[in-house]
Amino acid sequence: MCTVWAIGAIMSTSDAVVPVYTEDTHSSKFLKKAKESPFVPAGMAGFFGIVGYGLYKMKTRGNTKMSVHLIHMRVGAQGFVVGAMTLGVIYSMYKEYIVKPREQKNAVHLK
Repeated sequence: MCTVWAIGAIMSTSDAVVPVYTEDTHSSKFLKKAKESPFVPAGMAGFFGIVGYGLYKMKTRGNTKMSVHLIHMRVGAQGFVVGAMTLGVIYSMYKEYIVKPREQKNAVHLK
């Protein structure tokens, strides 16, 4: 297991700096990234869902060739991921160019 140690500092009552070591696991990194961009886990889940469904349906594909079935699976999975990425970019732009200036404008008016 790969571990990364982050060094922080806690101020005690005597104002001495005490280093604190925290271990960042893969799941904590994933949760942190998921909070920053929530459409990435949705895209991954959709991708694996479509691939799983395609593999499940492989037995009942009828007269369809294997290559055509796999191409349809790939196109569906890719389309879901590209759609999730597009929604993520639109969400990021909304936060950056609409929400943030609105908050800054409200902060100026409150001063």
